[in-house]
Amino acid sequence: MTKFKEILKKNIYSRDDIIYLISQSEHEQLLFEKAYEVKKKYVGTNVYFRGLIELSNICTRNCFYCGIRKGNKNIDRFQLSKEDIVEKAIWAYEAGYGSAVLQGGERSDPEFINFIENVLKLITHKTNGKAGITLSLGEQTEETYTRWLNAGAHRYLLRIESSNPDIYHNIHPDTDKFSSRIAALKLIQKCGYQTGTGVMIGLPQQTYADLADDILFFKENDIDMIGMGPFIPHHDTPMANAFDNFDQMAEEQLKLALRVIAVTRIIMKDINIASSTALQALDSKGRERGLLAGANIIMPNVTDTQYRKGYQLYDGKPGLDENCNSSRINLEKSIHNTGEKIGYNMLGDSPHFFERIKNK
Repeated sequence: MTKFKEILKKNIYSRDDIIYLISQSEHEQLLFEKAYEVKKKYVGTNVYFRGLIELSNICTRNCFYCGIRKGNKNIDRFQLSKEDIVEKAIWAYEAGYGSAVLQGGERSDPEFINFIENVLKLITHKTNGKAGITLSLGEQTEETYTRWLNAGAHRYLLRIESSNPDIYHNIHPDTDKFSSRIAALKLIQKCGYQTGTGVMIGLPQQTYADLADDILFFKENDIDMIGMGPFIPHHDTPMANAFDNFDQMAEEQLKLALRVIAVTRIIMKDINIASSTALQALDSKGRERGLLAGANIIMPNVTDTQYRKGYQLYDGKPGLDENCNSSRINLEKSIHNTGEKIGYNMLGDSPHFFERIKNK
């Protein structure tokens, strides 16, 4: 206990300090309290909503953990129409959400690139340029990132899943290069986006040291926002049986994810951190626990319920039958119970982004 408290008092944390904090489950409440203090000081207690639009489950990648991987023949593929995407983005804007998130399987064909550009221009036009738009659409060229930025997007999330090249290789096909992922992340930052990334927590063979290195990767690369959560297997993937007893270890998987969120907040201070839906998949109050551990972003799903079953990256995804209004009402209640406020009609941009570009 004494060592744990002494480390928490530090202003600068070594790699060994980070490993220790992540590994000590018996003292985690102290860690969460420290992370919450840092969160209050640097980003406040507003929770910002990002209306998540899962626009397509068509994907050109075959990631070994993902339920919408190209090789999964047991799902019905879909792509929302331009009108459906714009309608949901406007709903999120009018509901006071700080942003809409356009997320989908990875594609880089000209038809898809043009389609997204046109969607962005429509959303921007119909909201007089006031809607926040985040993209999570995988690796693209610098030209594509620039086109989408000019069309109205201003945040981009590209998760690396692990900063350890060996782990990355183990969970991706040989054609998915770690170096390409890192290069794409740097391009996103170069183009001028608020830049986000993230990792899966609790992967097979992943160590506390790997997770510490993930956090140091975020810091060294000046990342503005983080979207990360626990690894949860999907039954139609090569990693379906990665753990023999996942149900028995679910709570520990959740608590590890919360500790990583907390340490990330302490180290990074002024970034945006999402409390992911995957946390809720392991505990009905998981997202609220994430907020109390230092997160400040929640992404309510605003996709039409008829498509949600086709966009399950992992088993047990919650909210498949919950409509937009019900989700908002339920989230309001649960968030207010934590003592937090919802930052309606606020973009909730990452303070770190503005510090980063100011210091260029």
